[in-house]
Amino acid sequence: MRELKIEAHEAGQRLDKYLQKYMAQAPKSFFYKMLRKKNITCNQKKCDGSERLMEGDIIRLFLSEETIEGFRKPKEAAAFYSENPLSVVYEDAHVLLLNKPAGILSQKAEKEDVSMVEYLISYLLEKGEVTEESLRSFRPSVCNRLDRNTSGLITAGKTLQGSKELSALIRERNVKKYYLCLVDGIIKENARIHGWLLTDESSNQVKIYRDKREGASEIYTAYEPLSHGKDLTLLKAELITGRSHQIRAHLASIGHPVIGDSKYGKPSANRKFRNAYHLEYQLLHAYCMEFPKLSGVLSGLSRKQIFAPLPEIFEKILKDEKIERKGIV
Repeated sequence: MRELKIEAHEAGQRLDKYLQKYMAQAPKSFFYKMLRKKNITCNQKKCDGSERLMEGDIIRLFLSEETIEGFRKPKEAAAFYSENPLSVVYEDAHVLLLNKPAGILSQKAEKEDVSMVEYLISYLLEKGEVTEESLRSFRPSVCNRLDRNTSGLITAGKTLQGSKELSALIRERNVKKYYLCLVDGIIKENARIHGWLLTDESSNQVKIYRDKREGASEIYTAYEPLSHGKDLTLLKAELITGRSHQIRAHLASIGHPVIGDSKYGKPSANRKFRNAYHLEYQLLHAYCMEFPKLSGVLSGLSRKQIFAPLPEIFEKILKDEKIERKGIV
């Protein structure tokens, strides 16, 4: 007999879903048969698998060790990284907000990739908040994504309930997101711009149109100029609709591409900053998130503004180009 105790990060999921993760090689019919025969119980009671698990629940598997291990995936190696890039800007029992460096994926694109998810799990393993055993039933993950070459705020769930509620909050656009970017040219007035974004999957690029196009998504981007340098503007942009590459492509479409942007940028400006500063990524940084009034597992974020410090190279360029840090915390 094996006894499993439900931890906080595993709570909120159905019993049958938990069992399917714990013994991933077993067919669903096996679990329902074992539940009917009381070979699997929860809190010493017969169950049908639809029960929602709570922290502290005790699941008992009246099965042989050979049967249990035969239905499990090979043991997962712990992913410890000696140079962990995680910069945690907020953390509580259920969620984290991280400052992602440019150049790192938010989530894996290929099997061999190392993304923020792997660094997150490594961080939680080192803290002892998850174990290789617990990762079989729930894997913490990020709840929003940034382009590989964009830095700044990434949200993540440490528990199942935290992940669900934070993902829903972001999906329903109840979190305000602000970015800082350095763009080519001088912008003097605040604006809210509108357009239609069409994705070209073959090139992993988007196109912006002023008028509605078939297959295109309607987008809105707001911006406020904070300060200026020679032919440069430091902008605070609000992502009103959250489409891939939206800020970069939208600003480029009005003649003010982000400095360092290899897809939508101005080649001559990019070349200048690459030669002067060895700049490899676009100067676009997810700077601030504003949360509404919240309760329950997200109560720690209620009415908070969370900020992510600018990367060193962004700070250096602002200083060397004599651009004031107006409006930056």
